[in-house]
Amino acid sequence: MSPFLVRRLVRLVVVVLGVSLVTFAILHASGDPVSLMMPEAPEADRAVLRQALGLHDPLPVQFARFVGNTVTGNFGKSFFHHGQSASALVLERMPTTLLLTVLSMTLALMVALPVGIYSAVRRGRTVDQLATGTVFLGQSMPVFWTGIMLILLFGVQWRVLPVSGWDSWAAVLLPTATLSTFTAPLLLRIVRSSMLEVIGLDYVRTARAKGVSESLVIWRHALKNAALPLVTVTGLQFGLLLGGAVITETVFAIPGVGRLIVGAIRQLDFPVVQAGVFMLAMIVVSVNVMVDVLYLYLNPQIRIR
Repeated sequence: MSPFLVRRLVRLVVVVLGVSLVTFAILHASGDPVSLMMPEAPEADRAVLRQALGLHDPLPVQFARFVGNTVTGNFGKSFFHHGQSASALVLERMPTTLLLTVLSMTLALMVALPVGIYSAVRRGRTVDQLATGTVFLGQSMPVFWTGIMLILLFGVQWRVLPVSGWDSWAAVLLPTATLSTFTAPLLLRIVRSSMLEVIGLDYVRTARAKGVSESLVIWRHALKNAALPLVTVTGLQFGLLLGGAVITETVFAIPGVGRLIVGAIRQLDFPVVQAGVFMLAMIVVSVNVMVDVLYLYLNPQIRIR
């Protein structure tokens, strides 16, 4: 394994531990879950339950126990879901969240790549101006507002698509479009600016002078170098899409990890929140490591360094 990847893996561990520490601290500063579980019980009974749940120990001891259990995949049992395993609750809903995120990113790339390339090649024309306006419009709309507008339009006004649930492909369309509407304009802008920078370089002009077709010049020569910023932003946006899925799942009543975490935060269900945030953080940092590996292919200078 190259030193480059070793450094990235070390950073992965540090980032996940940092996220876990921040989540742990914020949760324990938010309130007492025992007071929600036993609102009218005597304080003596509450103290017994805190002792049974391990909440009576000092915070450093609780965090050390949490880290130790996390290594073995044990996040404890939920306080409110009838003692079910927190990791099992999260893993049960994780495929839904990942599918929503992957579909949204795929749709955003399918729109951003061809439109961004065409906009760069036809710079200053009508398509380019429309694409530039779309970028500003898409980035200015919050995810929750877009979701509500799509529900009102396609679900209430036209009644052509379901507005909640996750039991059919028709139900997938609106939440996927909601997340893609925010992500696609940013990716489009990155593709356009990167292609504008690359298509003016010497090797591109040389390829054209040699008689290489325009499609090969764009897709084989220019796009590979222009893809470096796109790969970086795509990796970062994947994490933002996971965060946006938390809001989108709540708006569309999707049984995913995001909706589970929101409910667990309201109930101060510490094990479920910690398990959900930890697993989502692992996915985000793993995607960024994959982006770094892809960099090794796209930019040989990284291997030299």
